[in-house]
Amino acid sequence: MKLWGGRFSKSTDNLVDDFHSSISFDQRLAEQDITGSIAHATMLGEQGIIPKEDADKIVEGLKGILADVKEGKIEWMVDAEDIHMNVETILTQRIGEAGKRLHTGRSRNDQVALDVRMYAKLACQETVAMLEDLLDAILTHAQENLHTIMPGYTHMQKAQPITLAHHMMAYAQMFLRDRTRFQAAYRAADVMPLGSGALAGTTYPLNRERVAELLGFSAISQNSLDGVADRDFLLDYLSAASICMMHLSRFCEELIIWNTNEFRFVEMDDAYATGSSIMPQKKNPDVAELIRGKTGRVYGDLMALLTTMKGLPLAYNKDMQEDKEAFFDARDTLVKGLTVFTAMLRTVTFRKENMERGASGGFTNATDCADYLVKKGVAFRDAHAVVGRLVAHCLNENKALLDLTLDELKQFSSVFEQDVFDDLSMLSCVEKRRIPGAPAPDMVQASIDWTRAQLHD
Repeated sequence: MKLWGGRFSKSTDNLVDDFHSSISFDQRLAEQDITGSIAHATMLGEQGIIPKEDADKIVEGLKGILADVKEGKIEWMVDAEDIHMNVETILTQRIGEAGKRLHTGRSRNDQVALDVRMYAKLACQETVAMLEDLLDAILTHAQENLHTIMPGYTHMQKAQPITLAHHMMAYAQMFLRDRTRFQAAYRAADVMPLGSGALAGTTYPLNRERVAELLGFSAISQNSLDGVADRDFLLDYLSAASICMMHLSRFCEELIIWNTNEFRFVEMDDAYATGSSIMPQKKNPDVAELIRGKTGRVYGDLMALLTTMKGLPLAYNKDMQEDKEAFFDARDTLVKGLTVFTAMLRTVTFRKENMERGASGGFTNATDCADYLVKKGVAFRDAHAVVGRLVAHCLNENKALLDLTLDELKQFSSVFEQDVFDDLSMLSCVEKRRIPGAPAPDMVQASIDWTRAQLHD
């Protein structure tokens, strides 16, 4: 007999049991469910809603179940439907009649909301810690490459010279924003819904603040309908996870490109690459490619929950059972992605000579050439046209700007002087960019220091 089966005249069909049951995935919430129940039972006893001796028996029984869960000794029952009914059934089997008092003043609706919020808080804390580890790896590479010149790109065309440190710090800003998003998702989850009941609260004099205190929540929900119907906090996590995976995917895409024979900017460590079953020479960046591929999976989890929630009337609906699998999958995918990406990034070898050689081609100093003319009094638009003609000339002659003689330069503008050659060197092009956020080494060092301060704030 189901714990809710009093008004039913027959048992549910086995097909329904299998279709209806969520224990196959919500058993992951066992620790949260039992911990929440311990707090609820403690409060019930303190409030005199149930006898104190029954509350004590419940708490001790739940602690025993929790210990067995951690040791893998519990066998979950499909016909008990979900983690909540499984725990209550096991508890009653162990301690008898007192176990039947546990569910006083609550519903599975507010119980599952509590469990998922507790799990989401842990997931956010876990993700923030992993992002901080990744940021440390990025900052280490940046610190070591303040003077490593490389080409910067727009439209995948060489644009202007920058440093590898500057490039790394662009990703540092992305992952810092991700950290902020997960911290915000934590705050969204940090609201205690127990006491909302099925949808309309309860007639029992619950001390909701006491339960929040016991469970480490900073606030209680302010509306019982919303308390059981809200899954925005999971959408916050899934949205943050999707954006974070997008950042990982962009980084992976660049490492994949840089790893090609055409670029040869990086060498992937053998431990984070694979070979080919037919081509013995191959060394494939499969880890980076898989992270890039799994990004779409996390996007799908976000869209799945958004779609599930979009048409639901208040308050709880069984559709919301579908929230957990999407959330768990996104969390698992992100955690694995962050873990392996950080380890891979720490082992990457950057081919500095190839990067610097790459910066010298493609007229990456053309903008600096125009700026040189502007500093000599030429209007920028006229300077732009002069350098455009210079580049066209160089392409016809198969030369770089610095290959031209001063006499050749003066054929395009009389204001060119000998100092132009120092001004157009790759090192000079980088070091002159000394405003905050720019690639000059001292500016990047300031960015590194600022980012480290953010991590310790």
